[in-house]
Amino acid sequence: MILGLGTGSTAKLAVDALGKRVAAGLRVIGIPTSEFTAQQARSLGIALSTLDEHPEIALTIDGADEVEVGTLNLIKGRGGALLREKIVASASKRLVIIVDESKLVQRLGSQFAVPVELVPFGWPAAARRLEGLGAKAALRSSAAGKPFVTDGGHYIVDCAFGPIAAPRQLDHELNNIVGVVEHGLFLKMTSQVIVAGQNGVTVLLPE
Repeated sequence: MILGLGTGSTAKLAVDALGKRVAAGLRVIGIPTSEFTAQQARSLGIALSTLDEHPEIALTIDGADEVEVGTLNLIKGRGGALLREKIVASASKRLVIIVDESKLVQRLGSQFAVPVELVPFGWPAAARRLEGLGAKAALRSSAAGKPFVTDGGHYIVDCAFGPIAAPRQLDHELNNIVGVVEHGLFLKMTSQVIVAGQNGVTVLLPE
């Protein structure tokens, strides 16, 4: 089975669990969404490949920063891997998201900013365009205080829009800004969401 391996704190736990299954004899091939996940998977003995060799993925398991109740639209990208995560998700037959109940929102943008990945060249011009859409835009910094750089060599600007009334319109507007490589709105991509809460685990399907 070809599996997409997500990035982030929750996805890390899923990859750890997968590693135990592989050690017990499960045969899978993973497509990692970041260099961090690739390194983790290799350390656990999970066989890896690329989208060049396996352009169709059966299942991707990942986390999310926000899940919109009903639509199961997502905000992703706090881990900095949103471009590869979206590429892998778009190549997957099924995208399963694992979250705790604090990540459920009535409208995207209620708790987290939308990460927008930008080409470093001329990024302030793109950031001004983002602010023109109503965002409070902040360049993401690394622990060393320098601009955070993605695996693809890009910057991330975190854009706080507040609750987003029209995610599809915003998706279109973000895609039309020159210098934007990708953004963290994952719309109409989720197959199901597994939610851990105080009363146990529930499974949500898109309405």
